[in-house]
Amino acid sequence: MTALPRHTLGRTGLEVTTLGFGAMEIRGPRIWNGPTVTDEQARSILHAVLDAGINFIDTANDYGRSEEFMGRFLAERRKEYVLATKCGCKVTPGTDHDETPHEFTRANIERGVEESLKRLKTECVDILQLHNPSVQQVKDGDVIKVLQDLQRAGKTRFIGISSTLPALPEFLASGVFDTFQIPYSALERTHEDWISKVDQAGAGAIIRGGVARGSLVKDQGRWNAWRKSTLDTLCEEMNPQEFVLRYTMSHPGLHTNIVGTLNPGHLAENLAIVKKGPLPPDLYAAIKKRLAAADVKPA
Repeated sequence: MTALPRHTLGRTGLEVTTLGFGAMEIRGPRIWNGPTVTDEQARSILHAVLDAGINFIDTANDYGRSEEFMGRFLAERRKEYVLATKCGCKVTPGTDHDETPHEFTRANIERGVEESLKRLKTECVDILQLHNPSVQQVKDGDVIKVLQDLQRAGKTRFIGISSTLPALPEFLASGVFDTFQIPYSALERTHEDWISKVDQAGAGAIIRGGVARGSLVKDQGRWNAWRKSTLDTLCEEMNPQEFVLRYTMSHPGLHTNIVGTLNPGHLAENLAIVKKGPLPPDLYAAIKKRLAAADVKPA
């Protein structure tokens, strides 16, 4: 079996597979209209991920049953993967679904971390990430000190943040965060240059949304860029899924790309695509030129 390529996750020194797993897909139906997930489905996909050699898994305190499933089915394999979760979030039960507000206070962050550790059946996560706060929220809650206190207490090895523009530059300039989780794909190039800046600053670059969040049918708005750019004429030998995933994996600043699925068949397809490697440099350049002409550009 061909091994998955690995990169060093910035100054953490952690060696992670360039294809990671986004465990949001096993959240269940009460969070953001997720699919119904049986115990067997969760167990099967989580073990398939590790059996395939993927060693980076991302979850969050507000991803429904995700942390619970990981604790139940992967606790005995904890040493086989790098575990990243998120904090500052919470779940408010509703009638037919649950709300997921964010509250960046010491009390809520500490509550969430203790809850996550209990669910995950671990004493320490590898990366504790703030879940999309504003700069002002981090300042108001003295959040960096809270994270550093949790790190000193042995609850996490490293501190990270899931962020976007316009907050991202200030968080990066602070020099505090070891990793940054950033949305990116060929059809969402806003943060393309910022991935390079994160890498150059010595932090870990974790990409989410690297398969453009679905299919041509599932997300018509996002995939209009594909049609407008007539990319199919450049990539005749690849289907859209392969094209978008390989484009994301071609970014030289990427360290790991978290892709979620509940379907073992989709996981196998993603693994096969990643093992083909990045796009050829001339094709990568041609795609960027065509996307730019269709006004799909970095910020």
